[in-house]
Amino acid sequence: MNTYDAALVGKIDEKGNFNGVYKSLVPNFKGSFLPFTAEYGKEYRYVEPEKEVKPNANISGKWNVKIISKDPNAANSVALLEQKGSKLTGVLMTVVGDTRELEGTVQGDEFQLSGFTGPSPVSIKGKISADKKNITDGEIGFGFYVTQKFEAHREKNTELPDPYKLTYLKEGYKTLDFSFPDLNGKQVSLKDDKYKGKVVIVEIIGTWCPNCTDQTRFLSPWFKQNKQRGVEAIAIGFEQKDDLEYAKYTLGELRDFFGIEYDIVFGGIADKKVATEKLVGLNRMAAFPTTIIIDRKGEVREIYTGYTGEITGKYFKNYVKKFNKVLDDLIAEPIPTDKKDEATASLK
Repeated sequence: MNTYDAALVGKIDEKGNFNGVYKSLVPNFKGSFLPFTAEYGKEYRYVEPEKEVKPNANISGKWNVKIISKDPNAANSVALLEQKGSKLTGVLMTVVGDTRELEGTVQGDEFQLSGFTGPSPVSIKGKISADKKNITDGEIGFGFYVTQKFEAHREKNTELPDPYKLTYLKEGYKTLDFSFPDLNGKQVSLKDDKYKGKVVIVEIIGTWCPNCTDQTRFLSPWFKQNKQRGVEAIAIGFEQKDDLEYAKYTLGELRDFFGIEYDIVFGGIADKKVATEKLVGLNRMAAFPTTIIIDRKGEVREIYTGYTGEITGKYFKNYVKKFNKVLDDLIAEPIPTDKKDEATASLK
């Protein structure tokens, strides 16, 4: 399934249908089988056109989505929906990223949305209240990972927490200091001559993470176009198995698929607590991916949590605009005197 260590495994029956399981290929992954049936020739997702029920409401717009949880820190989400007749499309934005594009239908006072692009499939459903301002009995399913209950209400001004403020350096820290092996086993550090006097983008990712691959799809061509401007990048991969040989395979697949030309290193097991401990100075790793931008002096200037994909429209455009503005400004800053000779030498 693209760069994900997962596959659709099954058989084609006499009617041409594909029956089997969505299977994680990660060694020793628990609960790794999700049954499915793919029906050949059916172009609708939920309801046959002649059996559709007229929608009772149009739920296009922005919705404040509240996860129903005993966890007091459970974060709200924002749904961007567009309905044309009974067809419904949209995306759910969270503090860790977005669900990618979803498609479904509105039937009477109920709706369903789903999406599947390689990682665990997403399914969302709920009921529309009589006043058309609220969604009740909501349920979000992320394949075999988790199912969440939710309620929502229309709120055109609702926004997520500022992604530039969720992760930051703790008091007393200005820089990051780490050393991780690359895919050849060589240790890579920000102290290496290659990075001295350069603007450096540190991308904390995992090949299992759809928002990480979306971010990589953006960063890889950006880097190719800008690498001669005094900028470098490092992707730190935290994988589903704490094993360098396994990471060489998964991160190597990611490198080859996206044509990555910057360094890729292995950070360890895919766990936010582990990543926080290994990236000393961060208050916490709130999400994969997390983008850290470092100036020519080696000081952290910006940290962005999650990734805002193209399906989010203006949010994606605003992200790209600010990303380029920050990088342009930092690249334009002078190389520190004590690092100028080292940076010039590394460019040669």
